[in-house]
Amino acid sequence: MSVTVERPRPRAQWQAPERPVWEEPPTRAGLGAKGLILAVCCVAVLGPLWVVIVTSLSPRHVIDSAGGLVLWPEAITFVNYQELLGGGQVSRAMLVSLGVTGVGTVFSMGVSVLAAYGLSRPGSFAHRALLMALLTTMFFSAGLIPTYLLVQTLGLTDTYLALILPSAVSVFNILVLRGFFMNISQELTDSARIDGAGDLRILWTIVLPLSRAVIAVISLFYAVAYWSAWFNAMIYIDDPTKLPLQNVLMQLVQKNTALPTGLSQAVNAGELSALGLQMAMMVLALAPVAVASPFVQRHFKKGMLIGAVKG
Repeated sequence: MSVTVERPRPRAQWQAPERPVWEEPPTRAGLGAKGLILAVCCVAVLGPLWVVIVTSLSPRHVIDSAGGLVLWPEAITFVNYQELLGGGQVSRAMLVSLGVTGVGTVFSMGVSVLAAYGLSRPGSFAHRALLMALLTTMFFSAGLIPTYLLVQTLGLTDTYLALILPSAVSVFNILVLRGFFMNISQELTDSARIDGAGDLRILWTIVLPLSRAVIAVISLFYAVAYWSAWFNAMIYIDDPTKLPLQNVLMQLVQKNTALPTGLSQAVNAGELSALGLQMAMMVLALAPVAVASPFVQRHFKKGMLIGAVKG
């Protein structure tokens, strides 16, 4: 009787599974194409800003010889900025914008943080009904005429409060804050409550220190919105001394006849260029946002992503 012994078959050579195209290491051509695209995007974004800054720093004869916008600085002067910030309507408008931005951001953040914290607590009074009411305002609005009549009835027309209160709260920002607060560990708040801490103390000592990222991001959102706003002033403000910087800039860019008296005389006398003044105004309007953005940029990704996980 013979016994047949089967020999083990040789194992097939292991092959790695094919990876998607986007997971393959980039080629030199791909890296070159990406670099070229990024360079074009940088030129498209920074090119106009460069032209605006160079034109604002150029004297009148350089602007006239260039036929308008200056691409390369032949001479540098700060006379446009000195005239704009030397007093008068422009400097007063900048102070108005800074004041409205500072006060409005603090007020908006206070209301938004309190509303978001209350809506993030499951046991808070009528938090679901209030949340639905807030969500409804994102899709339905009373319109411009009822809003204007309300502001007029409250006696806020031609006051600085008309630049703050009509746009003081953003439901989107409240929802982002609420989602961030809901991600904070419930054990921390429960332990603080056992120790006798109230809601305000828990918010101040536990929730806010853990929410610096989203607080910085939402504060930047509100600050940029207040600084860039011009529509409320156009509707509610009649006194030219109370106009913010954006409205003065709009008047200056749209029609040169809206120049303040001293600047208009300097332009007519050939001492200043109207285009140079316009570009200097644009730089002044962009400078605060450009300075503040890098300090908040490192918090932006964390604040937005974590705040959007739950909600």
